[in-house]
Amino acid sequence: MTTATSGTTSPLTSPLHDRHVALGAKMADFGGWDMPIEYPGGGVVAEHTAVRERVGVFDVSHLGKASVTGPGAADFVNACLTNDVRRIQPGSAQYTLCCDDSGGVVDDLIVYLKSDDDVFLIPNAANTAEVVRRLQAAAPEGITVTNLHRDFGVLAVQGTKSDEVLESLGLPTGHDYMSFVEAEWQGVPVIVCRTGYTGERGYELVPRWDDAPALWDALVEAIAPFEGKPCGLGARDTLRTEMGYPLHGQDLSLQISPVQARAGWAVGWKKDTFWGKAALEAERANPTRLMRGLLVTGRGIPRAHCTVSWNGTAAGEVTSGTFSPTLKQGIALALLDPAIADGETVEIDVRGRTLEATVVKPPFVQVQVRES
Repeated sequence: MTTATSGTTSPLTSPLHDRHVALGAKMADFGGWDMPIEYPGGGVVAEHTAVRERVGVFDVSHLGKASVTGPGAADFVNACLTNDVRRIQPGSAQYTLCCDDSGGVVDDLIVYLKSDDDVFLIPNAANTAEVVRRLQAAAPEGITVTNLHRDFGVLAVQGTKSDEVLESLGLPTGHDYMSFVEAEWQGVPVIVCRTGYTGERGYELVPRWDDAPALWDALVEAIAPFEGKPCGLGARDTLRTEMGYPLHGQDLSLQISPVQARAGWAVGWKKDTFWGKAALEAERANPTRLMRGLLVTGRGIPRAHCTVSWNGTAAGEVTSGTFSPTLKQGIALALLDPAIADGETVEIDVRGRTLEATVVKPPFVQVQVRES
C-alpha cells in the first residue's frame, strides 16, 4: 500500500476529509492516510475526557476492510489467523492476529463472522494490502479474498452516552459486546458492532463509503445535546493506552509476538493449525520478554523506545508512552524481563532524565461499562 512517506504520492483521504478540514482539525499521516489528530476547542485532553465522561465520535475510515467468501470461508480464516473462529457464532466479532511463521505479528484485526461462507475483516490501515495478499496466496479454489479498503467507512461512537446517540438516529443498541447487527439508516445499510478501542461502552458503524458523510453529520448533531465531541486519533491513542490496548507497529509487530505482548488470550492454542503456531508454542514455554504497564510516580512522560532499567541494569524498552488525561500522570507499555513482577520499581531513561515508575498490570483506568 502506498504511504504518505513514499515521497511520490499524496496520502489517501477518508470520505470525511472535507468535514475534518471544515472543522479546523489538525491533520497528520496515519498509515498513509491523512487523518485528524485533534479538533479546535480543547484538543486531545478535552476529546479524551468527553469519551470517558460522555460521548465522542471518531472517523476511523482509514482502517482496512476485506471479505473472505465461498464455501468454508470461516474454516479457511480459522486455519490462518490465531484466534478460534469456532468459539463464536454468526453475528459475532472477534479480535485475532495474523502472524508469520516466526510468530511475529503481521497485523491484529477484527473478524466479523457473517456466516460459515462469509467473513468480513477489519485490519489496520497500513497492513491491509499485506493481510489480503497473504490470505489470497493461501486461499484454496472456491475461496475469494477481496480488498474492500475504500468500499466502506468506519465511524466509532464511544462513551457512556453512546446508546442514547444511536437510539436518536434509530440505530440498534444493546446487543452483546463483540456482536453486530446489519441495520439500515435512512434507507442505506450500516453494520453496527459493539466494539471499540477506548474501553468505554461504544459502537463501531460500518456504512458504505459514499454514505459515511451523511451519517457523520447526523452523529455530530446527535452528540451535541450530550456535550459530546468529534474526536481525533490523538485522543484515540491516549484512551487505548489507558486501557493497555496494543497498537500495531509499537506494541505488536513482526518483532513483537502475541506471547511477548501478552495477547495469548487471542490465540486458539488447541486449534490444529494457524500461521506461526509452532514458533508461538515454543516461545510460550520460555518467553524472553513480556509486556507490562508502567505508572510513572513523578512528573514526566515516557515515550516509545525509552530504555527501562531494573536494579541498575537495562531490562527492557517502552513500546507506547503518553500522558494519561484521566490519571494526570505518565503511563507506558513496555517489554520487560519476565523476572520483573508487578509492584516492582523501575527507571525509565527519557532523553537522559530518569523517571521512576511502578510496574502494574493494565488497564491503568477502571471504566464502568454498562452491560445492557
